[in-house]
Amino acid sequence: MATEQRITDIFTRAGVTGSLHVVPVDDPGDGREVAVAADRQTVIASVFKILLVLEFARQVAAGQLDPTERVLVDAADRLGGWGVAGCADDVEVSLRDLAYFTMSVSDNTAADLLLRRVGADVLPLLAAELELPRTRILGGPRQVMETMLADVGARTEADFARIFPTLPTERIRAMRVLDPERTTSSTAREITRLVGLIWRDEAGPAAACATVRELMSRQLFWTRLAAGFPPGVRVAAKTGTLPGLHAEAGVAEYPDGARYAIAVFARTDGLATRRIDVDLALGEAARTAVEALRST
Repeated sequence: MATEQRITDIFTRAGVTGSLHVVPVDDPGDGREVAVAADRQTVIASVFKILLVLEFARQVAAGQLDPTERVLVDAADRLGGWGVAGCADDVEVSLRDLAYFTMSVSDNTAADLLLRRVGADVLPLLAAELELPRTRILGGPRQVMETMLADVGARTEADFARIFPTLPTERIRAMRVLDPERTTSSTAREITRLVGLIWRDEAGPAAACATVRELMSRQLFWTRLAAGFPPGVRVAAKTGTLPGLHAEAGVAEYPDGARYAIAVFARTDGLATRRIDVDLALGEAARTAVEALRST
């Protein structure tokens, strides 16, 4: 059975519509790849934070930002969620700690503050510089939250939490945050290009790329890509999650030194964000693709 069909079957068993691209990091031009709907425009959610932290690291390497600069996070900054986003009291952290929280626990407040500091208008320019023409960055976590509130007719996060569960599925599916033409989006192929450039020190100064690799290796969530690979394989990655969307991108490095850039996205019929079966399917699909490349 062709590898692509095996991966499609994994997606089908999990009840998702998936896209995937896997390519060797160190030989991207040798023609070897596994691609399943790899050029489909897809909402990438928090996977965009790879670009955000890359831009931060590039500005630090260029001397434009001091990574120890202190930032006060107060009640008006908090968007809810993990990390400083979930703190009840004001917190003071450095820019580099904001980058750490952004990558390790996908902290939306940390990402929003970091985006303000590096400049939201810079990320589309970075995507263009890295030759990612289909990677569209339309705002950050705060803009995503604001569009979600507006689309359901909520004024506050509390209103949203009350209204959202009562909405019919078709109303939720019509939200801008789930439409790749109206929110931050890309393709699996472009995301593997991005992580490949980072792992080859071609996305900016070597020090900046090393910073991103190190922070991606500290992600705490392990049920997606990391769950698919055996012990001894190092996985560094970044998740993305929205209602009905499960995504992850990163690199798997084997003990023999071979490295593989991976991007996998799954859309579910239901809207739950906690689906361990879907998460594990992403890891299984990624491992299946990598093993096929290793066998050739």
